[in-house]
Amino acid sequence: HNFQIKNGAHFFHKDIKTSFNFSEKFSEGPSTTYQVKRSQFDKVLADTAKGYGANYYYKHEVKSVTFNNDKVQLNATHLDDNTSIDFSGKFILDGSGFGRVLPRLLDLNLPSDFPSRQSIFCHVKDNLKANEFEREKIIIAVHDENPEVWFWFIGFNDGTSSLGVVCEDKFIDQLPGSNQDKLKKLVSGNKQLHQLLTKADYNNKCHLITSYASKVKSAYGDRFALLGNAGEFLDPIFSSGVTIALRSATLAAPLVAKQISGEDVNWEEEFSKPLYIGINTFKAYVSSWYKGELQKIVLAQKPDSKVKRMVCSVLAGYSWDETNPLVLKPKRRLTAIAESLSL
Repeated sequence: HNFQIKNGAHFFHKDIKTSFNFSEKFSEGPSTTYQVKRSQFDKVLADTAKGYGANYYYKHEVKSVTFNNDKVQLNATHLDDNTSIDFSGKFILDGSGFGRVLPRLLDLNLPSDFPSRQSIFCHVKDNLKANEFEREKIIIAVHDENPEVWFWFIGFNDGTSSLGVVCEDKFIDQLPGSNQDKLKKLVSGNKQLHQLLTKADYNNKCHLITSYASKVKSAYGDRFALLGNAGEFLDPIFSSGVTIALRSATLAAPLVAKQISGEDVNWEEEFSKPLYIGINTFKAYVSSWYKGELQKIVLAQKPDSKVKRMVCSVLAGYSWDETNPLVLKPKRRLTAIAESLSL
């Protein structure tokens, strides 16, 4: 589908630029992934599933879920004409993302451990030439004055890029103007990123989300399981959302097949515990980022090569590789590494 290859990341802060190449990682496995536009990527997944026999009902909103003796029943309404339709099955997987259908209907939501943050984001036409922008690498930029404000800049192969900023609510709320005005103002707070975007066209609507971090009482229950953002969502940093979504689906699918065929499944041991190895790794990295420790590590001018390879593995999505010391007990180890470094 001609998605943009991604082979690493650049980090910007003031005059500092550091780079991570996924080929120089600790974990074994592929050294490239993809930058994808979610609308296109999700449609590819949906159409492929349809090719295997799945039925899709677009523009419907789930209103209720009922668990009977042998069935799970859903009621949904069409968003245009409000007509109602019922579905029934033996098991339900909730991949509704920020819609968080089952957590809302089954009272599974818990307050997040993270403070409330906001994100403004959009797609821009960057108007950058090949020698001006390495599209194979995501850019993560830190605000020159406020290290809790950071940006992503993700290039696609059609001349457009995804641009976004994340910061605490009060930092965005104090800025005047539209979401686009606020985003442009914030981008000027990192001179390297601002320079890259001097020719950019902000032609698309800028979106804002707030209080996006989420937790749940359980990622599974009687004949249901939560996938990706429908369960835990931490932060846009490190693109963990799609990684966790695909990992949770990969773990859940064979277990659903086993359960439907009458075999015993231990969802705690076979789904939740393995899934949370990676979630807890990302959680430690997100916390370390906002404490400034991980920023110090990724921006280090004379990094320890072994440590850099271990961090690179997590950046590349290998957050379930328990042979990596920075996946096992990451919080304590990241703190220790940061304390030993100077930029």
